Amino acid sequence: MKKCSQSHHHALAELNITPLLDLAFVLLVIFIITTTPVVNDLDVDLPSAARRPKDPKSKVNYITVNNDGVMYLNNQQVDLVSLQQKLVGLRLDDPDLNVTLRGSSKTKYQHIVNVMDILQQAQVGKVNLATEPAAGGAVPQKD
Repeated sequence: MKKCSQSHHHALAELNITPLLDLAFVLLVIFIITTTPVVNDLDVDLPSAARRPKDPKSKVNYITVNNDGVMYLNNQQVDLVSLQQKLVGLRLDDPDLNVTLRGSSKTKYQHIVNVMDILQQAQVGKVNLATEPAAGGAVPQKD
């Protein structure tokens, strides 16, 4: 009889706690994910920056090339040399300079390439090419 009672107590001493640990880890993960850190509750006097904050809508500079290859920077006629100097000056004022290149559909491709070279030499990173949508959304046909 003593042998029978020992085996019964022995079985109770070896409880399987694996499901309990799984539950504890799942709850821990849930609490970690759902708890947000309290960061914005501190009153901190932040230092001011030397530069003024950027406008959310930065000014776009337009370079227009007409059919004859005459170039305009923001409605002011320029040649290639003065265009590069003005772009470098604008980029020094605004390192995040945004330029949109507008060219007539009849403009020689070489004029556009010359302006693109000047933009690259002036290290202007944001360059857009202005286009107009085709009539009715159709793809233009080759002549």
